[in-house]
Amino acid sequence: MNVLQLIKSDYRRYKNYGGNFFGIVFFTQGFWAVFQYRIAHYIFSKIKWQPFRFLFTFIGLVTQKTIEIITGISIPASAKIGHSFYIGHFGGIIINAKAVIGNNCNISQGVTIGVSGREGKRGVPIIGNEVYIGANAVISGNIIIGNQVAIGACSLVISSVGENSVVLGVPAVVMSKNGSKGYI
Repeated sequence: MNVLQLIKSDYRRYKNYGGNFFGIVFFTQGFWAVFQYRIAHYIFSKIKWQPFRFLFTFIGLVTQKTIEIITGISIPASAKIGHSFYIGHFGGIIINAKAVIGNNCNISQGVTIGVSGREGKRGVPIIGNEVYIGANAVISGNIIIGNQVAIGACSLVISSVGENSVVLGVPAVVMSKNGSKGYI
């Protein structure tokens, strides 16, 4: 998908949850952050000529920091996020620069997707498609979150999770195999 198609897919996700064009574009901080990420990621990945890349990267960093201060959502340009990304509530969302997030995912407020672990286990999560991440959840380390997973609020996920699972707790454990259906 090109950058415009990605932005349209994100917009459609926001529209599915209610709202109109005016409300989504001008009053939805999650959409602002995702929109800014899409533009910055395009510049980061497509522009290779050094003088232009430096200029656009500088402008992108200023824009990213402005959006980050206003919304409390940090999405670095180097992160890889699939289409139809939805941030349910603004504030306190931190995504590591090396994070990989699949298609059609929902993230709630206070979520951290970061680096942790020691030696060979140190790394950043890879998150599958149609994953729901509840409020204040932390996902960290060199782990893989399968497709259609629901992560409960205030959970600490530090080990890999198979597909169609519901996880909850500190550390998170599989509670059921019902998956994220109904949350996405």
